[in-house]
Amino acid sequence: MTDNRSDEPAADEQSSRGGGPGSVTIAYIAESAGVSVPTVSKVLNGRSGVSAQTRARVEGLINRYGYRKPASSSRNNIVELVFRELESMWAVEIIRGVERVARKNRVGVMVSEFGLHDSSPMSIDDTVGRRPRCVLSVAQLSPEERDQLTAKGIPFVVFDPSEELPDDVPFVGATNWRGGRAATRHLVELGHRRIAMISGPDHPFCRARVAGYLSAMAEAGLPADPAPVVRTLLTREDGRTAALGLLSRPDRPTAVFTANDLQALGVYQAARELGLSIPGDLSVVGFDDLPVVAWVDPPLTTVHQPLSEMAAAATELALSLGRGEEITQVGLEIATTLTVRGSTAPPKR
Repeated sequence: MTDNRSDEPAADEQSSRGGGPGSVTIAYIAESAGVSVPTVSKVLNGRSGVSAQTRARVEGLINRYGYRKPASSSRNNIVELVFRELESMWAVEIIRGVERVARKNRVGVMVSEFGLHDSSPMSIDDTVGRRPRCVLSVAQLSPEERDQLTAKGIPFVVFDPSEELPDDVPFVGATNWRGGRAATRHLVELGHRRIAMISGPDHPFCRARVAGYLSAMAEAGLPADPAPVVRTLLTREDGRTAALGLLSRPDRPTAVFTANDLQALGVYQAARELGLSIPGDLSVVGFDDLPVVAWVDPPLTTVHQPLSEMAAAATELALSLGRGEEITQVGLEIATTLTVRGSTAPPKR
């Protein structure tokens, strides 16, 4: 657990100096009680999920040290939007959604990039030092980073998490399973029977999209052959490589569903290299609905992930937490929809 008290005297020193309320950190309360920082946060906010014995122990320490939650007025009037990589093609959609809600609430927006490596010039320490009203993370915050934010009374929301989160961590995602099922059902209804899927890494959203695909295949009575599911990275080049393997098979698929639009663009490239037409020889469905895919030839049928609406909902949730409001639903999933364009058609007879 990260205690982040390097600029504060130890708790016993504070007591001997007669430190008033707030001179002891939430991290020290957690350490003294033998619990996690989120558990202390639950007690402070009157939330459930803490046993009576633990709650009494934590409350005793809170009263003993006179700890008080940091006043919201001590935080800056900004929402900090944190990315691991700003090169993503859908970063603009996310920023647009955040800006819309922040403007309505008269709050500023700051965009930060932590980077994927320790050598990154920005880190959670910089964010904590800026004391934003709340943090919206388009990145998987580590347990240590989450503890640091909680210890300083800075609420946060994870956007479209790529890993499993503890039950008390707020997040906003999309209905990935329903999107995968809708994409596959569309291909089945067109008459396709050999439908392959190119999936991504072992992230929750990728697993959910595969599960939706398999559900629709089983629903249609199609064989659950694991071979047509290829797992690779979520890039155009990896989508191309996976598609070249699938389309070179003797029983090549007549349709391919991909875990994201970049992989689908790779399928387009592979099809061209093999002399196959889309959708004449091969139907393709993507996932995300990036703005660019409406302009490719043919325009891509894809599952629309409402990134701007997701970002707006995540910002509303983060600001509510920043105001200290009681949250009835920690995790939100915004509905996906299928956008049908020119890349899908019935298979050749």
